Amino acid sequence: MFRAAAAELGRILIYEAVRDMLPVVEAVIETPLGQSEAAFVDVTKPIKVIPVLRAGLVLLEQAQSVLPSHETFHVGYVRDDETLVARPYLNKLPVQFAEDDKLLITDPMLATGGTMLQVVDDCIARGAKPENIRIVSIVAAPPAMVKLSEKYKGIKVYTGCIDAELNEKGYIVPGLGDAGDRAYGTTK
Repeated sequence: MFRAAAAELGRILIYEAVRDMLPVVEAVIETPLGQSEAAFVDVTKPIKVIPVLRAGLVLLEQAQSVLPSHETFHVGYVRDDETLVARPYLNKLPVQFAEDDKLLITDPMLATGGTMLQVVDDCIARGAKPENIRIVSIVAAPPAMVKLSEKYKGIKVYTGCIDAELNEKGYIVPGLGDAGDRAYGTTK
């Protein structure tokens, strides 16, 4: 049930995040009774989707209806429980993003903001522009929101809710627990 709810929330949040990013092509189409002006999503310039593994994948499960054309680039991070610092274990980002590429990064939980800052830093180092990046999460905490907004003025975050605080282990309270474990039925 958690996974289905997260996927549905992901679809709704992704729609909101990308609706001003999708390029539109104006055309005239022929219907059985005449011509009509129409607008179509331009699929020749796909949005670059970057799920933070593994839980970030859940937010994309129902996104195909919202993103008719996209390319997916995976990144994986694991956070040290003692230092709360995340380290990368997988990076499948392209060597270079085009200056006008639109990026959508998905991660269900934005707690300390450390992992997301690393992902955004890496995307920007590869040519992405902060104003062309959207972040989608289920729940966020103030420390992550503050760090992101202070470092990247043009970046936009779309989240289901902002919880009040983090505990001493850097977990969002009340939060959701481990989103990856809940979505995939596993434990640490």
